[in-house]
Amino acid sequence: MGEFMPITMEDPHVSLHRCPTYEAEILRPALETLLAPWGGMGHWVKLGDRVLLKPNLLTGSRPTKECTTRPELVEQVARLVLDCGGRPFLGDSPAFGTAAGVARANGLGEVAERLGMPILEFRSRRYATGAENFRHLRLSREALEADVVINLPKVKSHVQLTVTLGVKNLFGCVPGKMKAWWHLEAGKDADRFGEMLVETARAIAPELTIVDGIWGHEGNGPSGGEPRFLGILGASDHLFALDRAWVTLLGIDDQAVPTLRAAQRLGLDVPVSEITFPLCTPAELQVADWRLPDQMMPIDFALPRVVRSTVKHLYIRLIREPLQVYSHR
Repeated sequence: MGEFMPITMEDPHVSLHRCPTYEAEILRPALETLLAPWGGMGHWVKLGDRVLLKPNLLTGSRPTKECTTRPELVEQVARLVLDCGGRPFLGDSPAFGTAAGVARANGLGEVAERLGMPILEFRSRRYATGAENFRHLRLSREALEADVVINLPKVKSHVQLTVTLGVKNLFGCVPGKMKAWWHLEAGKDADRFGEMLVETARAIAPELTIVDGIWGHEGNGPSGGEPRFLGILGASDHLFALDRAWVTLLGIDDQAVPTLRAAQRLGLDVPVSEITFPLCTPAELQVADWRLPDQMMPIDFALPRVVRSTVKHLYIRLIREPLQVYSHR
């Protein structure tokens, strides 16, 4: 592993590194190299910190299709946290099923048992983002009260959002039925939905994001596509710069990605020319033929009226609960 000066500059840094396999003897040193520009995991995790590992736990029904963050990656990140004296736990609010059920179906149950990591279902609705346009967007108490959040998304094409990376993965911190409501409320307007995702990510403000791009999921994602080997890991403490780097690497038109358009409007996007790449650059890892969805679908859920009414009822009930507006981490 090379020698790196710790990062102290304000300019965003994105670390991109090749890794050909999830085998522990190769993956562990690859992750150490990936994080070396910041001085390693200890830059973020201190003794006694409660550390949320937020993987993509979309579904347990397609465990061989690379729809979720691989358990081998989660395990090695958790071991790095443990080596720093942190206390890792897994958490999510999957679109289908429970966090524990989806985690077990994708091999994370064994990892959690082996390392003594709890798996939490994001149910508590304590905080609003404070964003002017999304005053009633509830966020998970379990996520916001962690000492450190490590975001672990999967590289995937998406039939509603073109591609999903770090920003979209944090939508899992919106608990339970609230996700269905936001598909109903904001799904008719892709720009509004993208802005909601960006505001969610900004409120969660993960200390570190590590993108699982060793195997991605291309085509009709987030679950109906096919696995694609890329052999790339990406990491940054600047979430929006990391997403920008990956979109560039995959050769995707940024105007086709609602979250990137929203980040641009809100002044959060970072041009590639202003990002420092201490390891590989997107040009050095360029993917020429990443497959996008065959046909895009509307973000709005086409739910029957009775389900729509139920979700709206839940929403009305929830907004009457006492709220604490969360200040950005």
